[in-house]
Amino acid sequence: MKPPAAAQWRVDLNADVGEGWPDGEILPFVTSANVACGAHAGDDATMRATLALARRHAVVAGAHPGFPDREGFGRRVTTRDPGAIERLVAAQVAALAAIAGEAGVALAHVKPHGALYNLSAVDAGVARTVARAVRAVLPDARLVGLAGSCSLVAAREVGLVALAEAFVDRGYRADGTLAARGTPGALLDDPEAAALRAVALARGEPIATVDGSAIVVPCDTLCLHGDVPDAAATARAVRRALEAAGVAVAPPV
Repeated sequence: MKPPAAAQWRVDLNADVGEGWPDGEILPFVTSANVACGAHAGDDATMRATLALARRHAVVAGAHPGFPDREGFGRRVTTRDPGAIERLVAAQVAALAAIAGEAGVALAHVKPHGALYNLSAVDAGVARTVARAVRAVLPDARLVGLAGSCSLVAAREVGLVALAEAFVDRGYRADGTLAARGTPGALLDDPEAAALRAVALARGEPIATVDGSAIVVPCDTLCLHGDVPDAAATARAVRRALEAAGVAVAPPV
């Protein structure tokens, strides 16, 4: 029998987890998990439980540090001081790494959360600070950042592997940045719409922006958020659509 042809496209599918939502319903469909490190969400017990779930489902685990802003879920900038940002990122990544080591889980990547992620995408100084902190704690980790952003440049400058990320459930502006939450089109809350978006992104096809234009977002990994009511349905729809479209869904090589 002739072996099946290799998939023409390949992409990682990641989710932000450990944030108080039912991660067990999402992890069976993704290939990477970004685990909250106790600042914007989570605690030691949650980290242990989430890492155990990731291991059970053979999902690659990484750290998801954010600003210490539980009330605002890490979506507010609490400091712009480089030293403070470097310390908070390093401390959170180190805390998760210690727990992961106890559980026999290796952390493969780091992805900043919320306001820290968005700030490092557009502020080169913050991006370098985050990258330095990651390099100091996990020198072999990949750094995940918004496709086309400062985050990826900074990661490469300090010797980290950079992973360009695109979002299946967020709206984009014409410049490739994410539409601000609370604005029209910022969230794609229909699982089938997210699935169509995922296929287009993975195949390098244009996607519509919130201002009526279209852009192509080259990416290594796709993100879906675990902190929404339909997260499990979205994860299921996205995974099925990608595979049906001939996209191999697998962790980064």
